[in-house]
Amino acid sequence: MGLSAGAWGARHTWHQGRAIHGLGASQAGRPDPAPERASTTWADFLRSQADAILACDFIEAVTLSGQRQYVLVVIEHATRRVRVLGTTAHPSVNWVIQAIRNLVMDLDDVGCRARFLLRDRDGKFPALMDEVLAEAGITTVLTGIRMPRMNSIMERWVQSCRHELLDRCLVWNEHHLRHALREYEHFYNQHRAHQALNQAAPLRPIPDPITDPGRITDLHVRRRDRLGGILHEYSHAA
Repeated sequence: MGLSAGAWGARHTWHQGRAIHGLGASQAGRPDPAPERASTTWADFLRSQADAILACDFIEAVTLSGQRQYVLVVIEHATRRVRVLGTTAHPSVNWVIQAIRNLVMDLDDVGCRARFLLRDRDGKFPALMDEVLAEAGITTVLTGIRMPRMNSIMERWVQSCRHELLDRCLVWNEHHLRHALREYEHFYNQHRAHQALNQAAPLRPIPDPITDPGRITDLHVRRRDRLGGILHEYSHAA
């Protein structure tokens, strides 16, 4: 990814000043400065602040009656835990603000110390939302226009939700959609393995490895189906 605007400006000013004045540090017997060392790329920011970053987005779904539903979702960068804040056909200012206030209370209850919330510039996000987050010590960070890769973790979850759930079932109505999303949220947080977490789930640690060869031959794997068989959970029988 290229340099940020601030970092580019610093590099441009440095080169311009050297060309005009001819006062490079090397003339005094010292090595030239490295402007890149003082810059912070977007990837560096995401890695260094992962424990403090949330990301949110709206995902759209259409019911069998043709009604369009808007689902507000938040994900934690470090743990990959996802929270489906709600779904509605009319994402009004009051609805969004109430959902964000519920999120702030939930984060406080579980001791999550988020400092940043990453989102795009969707018009469904009201300005008052940023004020509510600021009161809780959370700074809103906006992504660039038409730059979904800046919110890649959230976008990856949206893709997973579509491929694993929404594209595989018919949504009857808003009530049915809420039920399906609750089931998928539980599946995603409690069971689904994540490569970024070394095959653990956000709310389930990696199970102890089986080192006894005798136990491997005696394994009995059970499958639990969710949502009529759309989602499968596998576990070892006791």
